[in-house]
Amino acid sequence: MAVKVLVVDDSGFFRRRVSEILSADPNIQVIGTATNGREAIEQAQALKPDVITMDYEMPMMDGITAVRNIMQRCPTPVLMFSSLTHEGARVTLDALEAGAVDFLPKNFEDISRNPERVKQLLCEKIHTIARSNRRSFSPSPVSTPAAIPAAAAKPAARPVTSASTPSRPAVAPAPVVASAAPKRKSYKLVAIGTSTGGPVALQRVLTQLQVNFPAPIVLIQHMPAAFTKAFAERLDKLCRISVKEAEDGDVLRPGLALLAPGGKQMMVDARGVVKILPGDERLNYKPCVDITFGSVAKSYGDKVLAVVLTGMGADGREGARLLKQSGSQVWAQDEASCVIYGMPMAIVKANLADAIYPLDDIGRHLAETCI
Repeated sequence: MAVKVLVVDDSGFFRRRVSEILSADPNIQVIGTATNGREAIEQAQALKPDVITMDYEMPMMDGITAVRNIMQRCPTPVLMFSSLTHEGARVTLDALEAGAVDFLPKNFEDISRNPERVKQLLCEKIHTIARSNRRSFSPSPVSTPAAIPAAAAKPAARPVTSASTPSRPAVAPAPVVASAAPKRKSYKLVAIGTSTGGPVALQRVLTQLQVNFPAPIVLIQHMPAAFTKAFAERLDKLCRISVKEAEDGDVLRPGLALLAPGGKQMMVDARGVVKILPGDERLNYKPCVDITFGSVAKSYGDKVLAVVLTGMGADGREGARLLKQSGSQVWAQDEASCVIYGMPMAIVKANLADAIYPLDDIGRHLAETCI
């Protein structure tokens, strides 16, 4: 059955172009269009699409407000279009928190210069998020600094020391019983990898950690170069721990999470020094979870706790295999709480998961486990 799509954009050119691209796929049917957020809400309720593509900046009602209303009235997977700017990143992160599933850069030049690549990417996104887990993308409350007791508040920022795509199969989800609570252990590093649904998932995990969290953290989120700095800044404001976009030469320390920069690769050596390398065009993901996991397996042996969260594809599986061979622990997010059960599923099916937890239990277990 064809995926039914509602296209929302105030630009007549962009509505037509997106509709043409999607309609060229025999398994996608554009069932309607809207020119602003209010029309989007009305059309979503009347037409009941499988997926909505949404612009942010529109008259009458903006895209974020529309997403919030749609999630309350008729929850539907939403793909946001965003500009590759710092402001575009901030807006996109707001949209994801409001309930949007994923995003694509809104780049007219790419549509003109490389239409086949744009068509492939857009249609792949539509098919993937059509199979997303609707239970997991409704907005949920997240801890904020306002809720943190004064004694536990984050101290003043400290400078960081420097040294010199397969998709979810169309089958009924198998019930999975969550693993037992983990035993307490001293880890030298916590490494978390994620993709689609990751920005909100990371927010929900990291806001559960206290300012004195005893282990350094590295984060690998599939995200464009223009977005990771804004995402790190957002997490830093929300979390008790410190969060920053990683730079070459940064040194790991407890209570600090370093986010791999978009378009690059992040590795960590045995001294705890971060190496940021150019993104290899031969690799699908920049940053790549496998690359970072593999480097920390080599550097830290059995002293790593790795966590694989929601995301499509299987990035992280081979890196997790190396971590397991070194004696480290690997956790996977459970299917029911994933937006896209791809990356965690790859870990579970390869028998690499030491534990499987619902998203909202992962932060709590990290806080209780790491000593």
